[in-house]
Amino acid sequence: MLRVAIISDTHIPTRANRLPVWVRMRIQRADYTIHAGDFDSADALVSIGELTDGNLTAVAGNTDPRSLRLPDVATRSLGGVKFVVTHGTGPKRGYRNRVAKTVREHSDGAADESVIGVSGHTHRVMDEQVDGVRLLNPGSATGAAPARNATMVVATVEEGTISVQVHES
Repeated sequence: MLRVAIISDTHIPTRANRLPVWVRMRIQRADYTIHAGDFDSADALVSIGELTDGNLTAVAGNTDPRSLRLPDVATRSLGGVKFVVTHGTGPKRGYRNRVAKTVREHSDGAADESVIGVSGHTHRVMDEQVDGVRLLNPGSATGAAPARNATMVVATVEEGTISVQVHES
């Protein structure tokens, strides 16, 4: 069994000073962490990387400096589940379909694995099926506007199955 901390839209230091203590603790307890973009700074990326001991998959968000050299899309297989991670940059209209399309395009070779799309950008928690693709959005780990609260998802992955729990302050 693997515990995967899933976060996004930390926006440090532009909208928040640091991750809430409870988010930091859940990341440290996790076996792996996924960040769906909008760190906002190299310091935020380094800080989160240190919390994960390098067990981190991260993508670029629309506010991330290009100097971070993060990919727009990343994939990671964990416990028989393939996570396709993208920020979901773009307008609100068409967000879900845009993310689902990206997940389908990057899930090749996952015949033996379940596929889960992870995205951010909206600062709103989501766990939905879109055109046969399960999409997770953990919201904003710091509660950055327009979020009302800090949120994250912890996924438990085992033998190709996944269960998710939303955490909120």
